[in-house]
Amino acid sequence: MKYSFVTIEGNIGAGKTTLANILSKKLNARLILEEFADNPFLPKFYEKPEQYAFPLELFFMAERYKQLKDMLQMKDMFQNTTVSDYLFTKCLLFAKVTLPEEEYKLYQKLFDIINPQILQPEILIYLHSPVDKLQDNIKKRNRTYEQSIPNDYLLSLQETYTQYIKQHNLKTLFVDASNADFLHNEAHVDIILNALNQEYTQGLHHIILP
Repeated sequence: MKYSFVTIEGNIGAGKTTLANILSKKLNARLILEEFADNPFLPKFYEKPEQYAFPLELFFMAERYKQLKDMLQMKDMFQNTTVSDYLFTKCLLFAKVTLPEEEYKLYQKLFDIINPQILQPEILIYLHSPVDKLQDNIKKRNRTYEQSIPNDYLLSLQETYTQYIKQHNLKTLFVDASNADFLHNEAHVDIILNALNQEYTQGLHHIILP
């Protein structure tokens, strides 16, 4: 493996955790999965987003910081690669969509203090899927509080992610995951693995899964 720290990102329901699990096994890599289920504000946020967005995003930032800081500081003699299913900058991207302007400015100040302390990935795999596929995946995994997520929210997140990736020089594999089936199509996993063994410059590199 050319990379010691690989991060997978994408919209809600894009398949981040599925791919992270598979890659960690294929690469014998240490796995970092977001512990979203521990956030007590998440179900409340989907019911009353205006009321619970700020505590939701603060809780996520604190948890992600602690998890990444603890995991990435620990050296593992047997696993030289780490695969994560989230980017720490996700905190800021979601906050940009969910928070009103004044709260976002305060949140951004806190983020700017914390972010330099976090090790950044050497390469990002971004899974880009159309909203109808995201909604299908959300329904399949059947988390009660997610079942009423509006398309507009998913579209806003999609646009925010895309703008961030285009504006930053992070080495990124931008994967068209419209047809992705990492669980049942070994060829799709192989395409990602092969891509991780290529030499890339900084910036954006497109991959289409047939």
